[in-house]
Amino acid sequence: MAIKVEVFSTSTCPHCPAAIDAAQKAKDKLGDAIDVESVKIDDPNNPENRQRAIDYQIMAVPTVVIDGDVTFVGAPTENELIAHLESLL
Repeated sequence: MAIKVEVFSTSTCPHCPAAIDAAQKAKDKLGDAIDVESVKIDDPNNPENRQRAIDYQIMAVPTVVIDGDVTFVGAPTENELIAHLESLL
């Protein structure tokens, strides 16, 4: 079963693109071992995204949730994220 990586962000966050990019690069390297989802909590077309952030008690973005656990608050580097994910494989 693939590791689920959720990157919570907002459209105005200056650090969120780096977190999303790190997750995409991890996906490029690890392939089907991980599933990556970008979750914009301020998307008016997806109000459930905000509720998901509340459920995880996210107070800042970017936040990276791995398999249901808040793992990084702030943008991890590509190497930090990949090293953490590889440790879970």
